[in-house]
Amino acid sequence: MILASGEKVRHVTIRPWMTAAAAIFLAVFTLGYLAATGYLVLRDDLINATLARQNRMQRDYEDRISVLRAQLDRVTSRQMMDQQLIDQKVEKLLEQQNALFFRHGKLGDLYDRAAEVGLTAPPVSVKRAEDEREASLTEASDAILALLGKDETTLPDNVPTLAYAPLREGRSEQADRVFADMSQSLQLLEQNQLASIEALTVDASETASQIARIMKRTGIDVDALVNDDDTGLGGPFIEPEPLSDAFETSVEELDAALNRLETLRGTALTLPYGNPAPGKSITSRYGNRIDPFLGRLAFHAGIDFQASTGAKVVSTGAGTVIAAEYSGGYGNLVEIDHGHGITTRFGHLSKLLVKKGDRVSAGDVIGRAGTTGRSTGPHVHYEVRRHGQAVDPVHFLNAGMKLTSYLN
Repeated sequence: MILASGEKVRHVTIRPWMTAAAAIFLAVFTLGYLAATGYLVLRDDLINATLARQNRMQRDYEDRISVLRAQLDRVTSRQMMDQQLIDQKVEKLLEQQNALFFRHGKLGDLYDRAAEVGLTAPPVSVKRAEDEREASLTEASDAILALLGKDETTLPDNVPTLAYAPLREGRSEQADRVFADMSQSLQLLEQNQLASIEALTVDASETASQIARIMKRTGIDVDALVNDDDTGLGGPFIEPEPLSDAFETSVEELDAALNRLETLRGTALTLPYGNPAPGKSITSRYGNRIDPFLGRLAFHAGIDFQASTGAKVVSTGAGTVIAAEYSGGYGNLVEIDHGHGITTRFGHLSKLLVKKGDRVSAGDVIGRAGTTGRSTGPHVHYEVRRHGQAVDPVHFLNAGMKLTSYLN
């Protein structure tokens, strides 16, 4: 391959290993793309399956509780158990069931929020499997029927025979064991919920920490971002409410972790972590270089991307256009304020497609590449400035590549 630029001629030989390397890179990229696509397709299915499973278990518990209450009414009419003891135990089970129903509603909202930030609630197994919990519920229902004086010939077809019916146990002892099994089954469901919440909390915290670590490398004050001291707070002092239970505490921790993750992701989407000329190579980097006009050392405040006249130039992050005009050596210039003291500049444009005051999102086309101003040929001059001082845009480009997996 022969490359000519003015009077300079360069020869590049494309060797077989280069072709092989390109083929390997293309294969790896394709596999990564397919893997990411598969994950995005299956993520919602996994969450929906988890929620459907929780709903199915909830309905089963409600049906079982209704059967138990009906059976207890017949026990009372035959004076085979102490009414007060049964009522107390049933009330306790109903409280547990209602608590689980209320918790399931809270978990649905949290699962939705987790899905929006790319997290999936994993199915978590506890000490006893689902079929064992179902067996425990069946045994409890059979025991109630036995307490009513029914033998196995009078049981409905869908209720199996009580396998452990005691021979010499009193009615009270049988009832205690039945309700103990029911309570244990509800506790196992609660453990499942807590384990799911804990797994999501850890996942959200780790993801947020990874995003924060990447953003810190570009000079973003993540601590001030998460702990915004500018928010107005106030109100009369009231003694705090006592902490409820482990579930409420876990939900609060998950909510806090999701809030932090959402804040970091939202900010990362506004900051200039994108590429102004996707697919174009860098022809001149940030820092000291030989000035193309004067032939002596000079400071280059940005990086240059190779681009033909009229090529698209896109915003690298969301923000507000604070300048869209001809500006001396920059030629046609677009400057965008991304907040947090970060601004970007795009110079030498042949055409401006935005105006001052416009709101832009990452990836929006803001102009066309050109060679206006102090330029030797068509290209895109790109700068990132923090509080007015130029910084190396490569740091933001590298951070953007690392953040891609966390923001998509």
